[in-house]
Amino acid sequence: MNKPRILIVDDDKFVLRALTLRLNAEGYDVLTAKDGAGAVNMVREQQPDLMLLDITFPPDIDFDGGVAWDGFLIMDWLRRIGTAKPTPVIIITGGDPAKFKARALAAGAAGFYQKSEDPETLVAQIRQLLGGAAPAP
Repeated sequence: MNKPRILIVDDDKFVLRALTLRLNAEGYDVLTAKDGAGAVNMVREQQPDLMLLDITFPPDIDFDGGVAWDGFLIMDWLRRIGTAKPTPVIIITGGDPAKFKARALAAGAAGFYQKSEDPETLVAQIRQLLGGAAPAP
């Protein structure tokens, strides 16, 4: 049986590493991307089962001369890719939840995670969205 595949999209290499280690320990297969272009390409190629998506990114200099990606623009692009439509997205942010949570959920995010929260909160959201218990590590 294949492990559920989770794509983490964040420009912070420490966040990517920490979440990768945690989710691998929970038995998930983890993919990562550091920007919008990488996220779109990864979804097209790997078709993850769930995505953890940061809100804020620096300008993406590798894509059309500098698209000012943010999590909302990435979600919009991904919804245009036929294979991404059913992919649940959990927005992850270190920013002010009052500023982002309602907008993220209104834009179609399936969940919201404040990076300062206990990581078990995120793991519980992932389990719920992927249908129950974590796979065997």
